[in-house]
Amino acid sequence: MLELIHRYVETLDKYFGNVCELDLIFNFQKAYFILNELVLCGELCESSKRTILRVVSQQDEIEQQENSERGWGDINLDGVAKSALLSVQEFKQSFTR
Repeated sequence: MLELIHRYVETLDKYFGNVCELDLIFNFQKAYFILNELVLCGELCESSKRTILRVVSQQDEIEQQENSERGWGDINLDGVAKSALLSVQEFKQSFTR
């Protein structure tokens, strides 16, 4: 069991670069997808990190293609959050003047 957890963490680390708690919080779908590739019905399904990462990257490509077909493109959530924060700050300043 510990070996399985270690393999999962190694795979997450390879996928996210240097995995941290925030990667798991904001990308829990990817974390579950990677776990699903690793374990199926409680049994170790695939032990090769390379194979798991290849499947996940293929899924990422399909997801990007579907998003571009829908017209979503690459949504930059950091930019959206920053612009929303700036808008709130400007709104507050308009009342303090």
